[in-house]
Amino acid sequence: MLDAKVPSGPLSEKWDKHRFELKLVNPANKRKYNIIVVGTGLAGGSAAASLAELGYYVKNFCVQDSPRRAHSIAAQGGINAAKNYQNDGDSIRRLFYDTIKGGDFRSREANVYRLAQVSNHIIDHCVAQGIPFAREYGGLLANRSFGGAQVSRTFYARGQTGQQLLLGAYSSLMRQVAAGRVTLFPRREMLDLVVINGQARGIVVRNLVTGDIESHAADAVVMCTGGYANVFYLSTNAMASNVSATYRAYKKGAFFANPCYTQIHPTCIPVHGTYQSKLTLMSESLRNDGRVWVPKTPGDKRPPSQISESERDYYLENKYPSFGNLVPRDVASRNAKAQCDLGKGVGETGFAVYLDFKDAIKRDGKDVIAQKYGNLFQMYEKITASNPYEEPMMIYPASHYVMGGLWVDYNLMSNLPGLFVLGEANFSDHGANRLGASALMQGLADGYFVIPYTIGGYLVGMDHTEVTTDHPAFKEATQYVTQRTSNLLSINGKRTVDDFHRELGHILWEYCGMSRNDEGLLKARKLIQELRGEFWENALVPGSSEDFNQSLERAGRVADFLEFAELLVIDAFERKESCGGHFNEAYQTEEQEAKRDDENFCHAAAWEYKGDDTEPERHKEPLVFENVELTQRSYK
Repeated sequence: MLDAKVPSGPLSEKWDKHRFELKLVNPANKRKYNIIVVGTGLAGGSAAASLAELGYYVKNFCVQDSPRRAHSIAAQGGINAAKNYQNDGDSIRRLFYDTIKGGDFRSREANVYRLAQVSNHIIDHCVAQGIPFAREYGGLLANRSFGGAQVSRTFYARGQTGQQLLLGAYSSLMRQVAAGRVTLFPRREMLDLVVINGQARGIVVRNLVTGDIESHAADAVVMCTGGYANVFYLSTNAMASNVSATYRAYKKGAFFANPCYTQIHPTCIPVHGTYQSKLTLMSESLRNDGRVWVPKTPGDKRPPSQISESERDYYLENKYPSFGNLVPRDVASRNAKAQCDLGKGVGETGFAVYLDFKDAIKRDGKDVIAQKYGNLFQMYEKITASNPYEEPMMIYPASHYVMGGLWVDYNLMSNLPGLFVLGEANFSDHGANRLGASALMQGLADGYFVIPYTIGGYLVGMDHTEVTTDHPAFKEATQYVTQRTSNLLSINGKRTVDDFHRELGHILWEYCGMSRNDEGLLKARKLIQELRGEFWENALVPGSSEDFNQSLERAGRVADFLEFAELLVIDAFERKESCGGHFNEAYQTEEQEAKRDDENFCHAAAWEYKGDDTEPERHKEPLVFENVELTQRSYK
């Protein structure tokens, strides 16, 4: 049983009590500590800036050529906070409950309540940075609704919220770079974690421009490397998003929690070709004004303008009258799939549903809709050559976010002392399904308001024996990375890495996607093992390790995906229930909703690496709910 180190006391007082009880590092001593932060997205950028502001010396690494290119920039819709500007009944407790319920009661109460508590501070902080949030006529910050909530609590900057928030964190980060407290290392990919005497003490990276293998030592490592949704090949993630950093940490002893909790987003531009490399997300904010529908008659391929109101099935509004089109993502996605499985899907492939703005434009006018969503409409038209002001968008679910990640305790530290994990790279806050507009909230909460406190408590009590890169552990890790790189380049096969990745994604989508069953999961595991074996015999990885080689980069990431995918499937098979994004067909209610098994599976599953040819060991963190009642999740 894993100890989450949740402080005692009433839920609303835990974080304040814990902050007071944490040991402090005095300002002069902070200068003695070196901290590595891997990633420059909202979690990494905010953490590096905040820690440096406190006086720590920070090394900040990113795989991109600039911190501004982190995948956080792609988040569009907004960020949640419980300000209750609309006076519509919101509160910290309601945000806490909506998030717990949205995650199908599979997240840690204390972490989620803390997230709700600090949400309001995030908005104040970002306004002070100059983030151009949308405002009402009177000057108050504007809000809109997102799935899984019946209040308007989502703050937004048109359809560019992630970009604007990232620029705010980036400006704070660059201020610390200029002050000499942060050293930036762009175009570096973390390829191994260095553990000495049971503590995380550094990383080994590859310079993606020169090919050089570099070692960096520190007193603590903070990983903010995002999610692994690209294991599905086609996803809404940036092409560089990968699992390598967290998976290498897993192989060094960090537990990987709930890898089967992957989120399928319902509003993505549908797949249009066999050799498409990624998918484009249409923000969930569009469901505020867009109505989702399909023809009532299966096989009806008439243009939408020729299908009358009486011939349309607004299936979300009919099935979930309380929430309508703003049900959570997992619910909306499964229902879209169900309509397409019935033969009511639209478009050439039949794997799409309509998102229609005709009524909103008629009600509010085209100018108002353009002001809210203009850049999203423009993006859609550029990609599809269809004008959403005149005809409905076509959307279909796609792999998007992951709720699984490295296991962390209340302090955001993994089971490996000194290894902290923030944002999407950890598992802590979203349970089995993330509500929309909560990713940005978690990333900034972890970086700006949690890690500055909790890392100090660790540093004061750690074994502060000085470690340099001359230590044998760094040489061993460097040798491992170099040998693995050499192995990839020496395969000299005939099949491209992308081809392997595409097949892997197809296996996962078919057997471990929006729905799973035990037979399919067993088949998927066997297919993944066979594909991995073929990869190491027949992959084509051209070029050299001593210069800029994107083929080598992708090969390393796909090799990790091929190992991690099996862990994902194992986790899905072992969880004999349905909850949130994990929908096992054997466990569903009469109304085809996810059916949990709270008696046997009210826990987080954290996997321990035991060797390449050995089954991983499953550990449990019991989830205790003292402040909410475990009920069947309903949005009707």
